[in-house]
Amino acid sequence: MFNSKKMTIQELKFELQQQCKDLIKSRHRSILNTISDIETSLKDESKSTSGDKHHTGRAMLQIERENAGKQLNEIEKVIRQLDKVNISDTSETIRLGSIIETNQANFFISISVGKLQVHDTIYLGVAPAAPIGRCLLGKVKNDQFNFKGVFYRILNIY
Repeated sequence: MFNSKKMTIQELKFELQQQCKDLIKSRHRSILNTISDIETSLKDESKSTSGDKHHTGRAMLQIERENAGKQLNEIEKVIRQLDKVNISDTSETIRLGSIIETNQANFFISISVGKLQVHDTIYLGVAPAAPIGRCLLGKVKNDQFNFKGVFYRILNIY
C-alpha cells in the first residue's frame, strides 16, 4: 500500500520526523516569546507603584510566568523524546519510529503532534504513551484491536 510518490521508507520517515521537529520548534519559539513578553511586562510593572493594583498585576504576571515555565519544561521533554526516535531501521513489531498503515488511518510513532501530511497521505504523529500509541506498541502485521469503538487492522509496518 505504501506509495508516497516514489519515496523510500527512510525518506518518508525522515520527512515525518522533520515535520515533527518543525512543529515542536515552532511551539518552543512561541513559548519562549511568551516568557520574554511576560518578563518585559514584569519589568514594566516593577516601575509602576500603584498600590494594590500594582501587586495584583505583578502576581498575575508571576502566575503566567510559572505556567509558561511549565509549558517550556513539557516542550523540552517532547524535544528529548523526539531525539530518541530512531528512523534508520525497521521492525516487524511496532515500536518508537515505526510507520503503521491500518484499515482506518496511518500512524507515525514518535510524539503527539496530530496530523502530518506527505504528498497526499495523512499520518497521525502519536507518542508511545498516548492511548492509541499504547494500543499500537508491540503489535505486528495483521494484528487487530478496538480503540474507542473503532476496529483497526494493521496492514503494514515500516
